[in-house]
Amino acid sequence: MRSKLRQLTNELVAYRVGHRVDMQLIPSPASRDWMKTTNGGFAHRCLPMKIANEAGWLIVNDRPVRAKWLGHKGVDALIVECEGSPPFSAISHFGEGILTFSLPFLFRTPPGVALLIRGPSNSPKDAIAPLEAVVETDWAVAGVSMNWQFTRQHTWVEFSKGEPICMIAPLKFDLLQTLRPCIIDINQDSETKEHFELWLESFRNFNERLQSHDTDAVKRGWQRYYFRGTAPHLEINGSPAVSHHLQKLSLREFESMGKEAT
Repeated sequence: MRSKLRQLTNELVAYRVGHRVDMQLIPSPASRDWMKTTNGGFAHRCLPMKIANEAGWLIVNDRPVRAKWLGHKGVDALIVECEGSPPFSAISHFGEGILTFSLPFLFRTPPGVALLIRGPSNSPKDAIAPLEAVVETDWAVAGVSMNWQFTRQHTWVEFSKGEPICMIAPLKFDLLQTLRPCIIDINQDSETKEHFELWLESFRNFNERLQSHDTDAVKRGWQRYYFRGTAPHLEINGSPAVSHHLQKLSLREFESMGKEAT
């Protein structure tokens, strides 16, 4: 089974190595609870944020956990309480007010592909912040963890059962290292400048109409250019929407391979 998996160049494998810790892996949804409660659900208009929400898989907490940082650097400065019986994935390991979740998976990615291990995107949590790591999962056999650092002392922080505690996303080093970053004054590119200024004028005009309670603008609510994969200069020229524009990602569920995959 192992050799067959290694032959698949697009396979993301999660070997379950902590069978008594029942964390699950799920595709990350487009929305977040706080987005649903925004005025009129306006947060859902931000397509780049929704795509960022979907751009990875979530690791879901298996039991209620709460922790409090007493304020000093030692490992014993973190009080961690977990429901249920051991083993517990949430521990104080590093000190420095860092809460560590030991993940019950060994990940394997295709050659040249690493995993970005981070907190769930666009999911702020009071008094604690997620730390990020990049792991070369195309060869490493060491276990991985998800770490959260307290930003306030003497404050209980809770992670409920079923709450995402980690997000994983593939990352290619060769793309990062071969891109050639540069800064160019937009006046040096007349076409791009023209397109940008058309968009800027349209944006300002629409907001002015909103502020003056223009009926049509209020009814529309927002312009939707990016959401529809178009721009003012494209519409002026009668050009179609960008063909490769995405309004949604469709990540596959992790497929259980049973005992053969463990």
